[in-house]
Order: sequence, then C-alpha cells, then structure tokens
Amino acid sequence: MVVILIIAILAALVVPRIVGRTGQAKVAKAQQDIATMSGLLDQFRLDNDRYPTTEEGLSALRVPPADAKNKEPYTTRDIPNDPWGNPYEYTYPGTSGPNSFSIVSYGADGQPGGDGDAADITGGD
Repeated sequence: MVVILIIAILAALVVPRIVGRTGQAKVAKAQQDIATMSGLLDQFRLDNDRYPTTEEGLSALRVPPADAKNKEPYTTRDIPNDPWGNPYEYTYPGTSGPNSFSIVSYGADGQPGGDGDAADITGGD
C-alpha cells in the first residue's frame, strides 16, 4: 500500500512536467518547420524572381508552377501540417510589404489568436 502511495505521489509530480514539455516541443517543431519553409521560399524567389502566390501556396515548393524557371522541386518531402495536424497558412504578400510572405500556425486551437499552446506561431519576411 505504501509503495502504491509513493508511486502516486511521484506520478502527480512528474506527469504535469512531461505534459508541459510536450506543448513546448510542438511549438519548437512549428518554429523549425516555418524556418525551413522560409528558407525554401527564399530559394524559390532567388530562382524565379518572385514568391509563390497565395493561391499556389506552399505546394509550389513540391510542384513548381508552370511559369517557374526552375522546374525541380525545392523539397522532396511533403509539406507538413503543423504539430497539431492543421495546415500552415501561407500568404503572399505578407504584412511587411510586396516583397514579403507570411507563414502561420494557429497553434493547438487552430484559430487566430490565443495564449499558451493556442498562441499563433508566425514567420516570414
């Protein structure tokens, strides 16, 4: 009985720390995905003198548009969803002007805004 009580106390102390780190790991993964895709988009722009349009989206990194100068894909991997299973939102032009783009993960809730794990994670130029 005492052993079970000790295990329960240890579980009560350890489990919240592990669960909290899972959220942090997902945020870090989203930030890394956005940084990687930003680099690929910059390479696309160097080759094609433009970023993909919003309509072409991030899939232009896998299947270059018909008018692209470089017909090779910029990545051989599928464009990932964010760690919560939602697609990343890509917008061109971004909020910084005509030569910018925006990539956003809306976090755990999949909705704009929010706090903690539900906070938006953004990137781009």
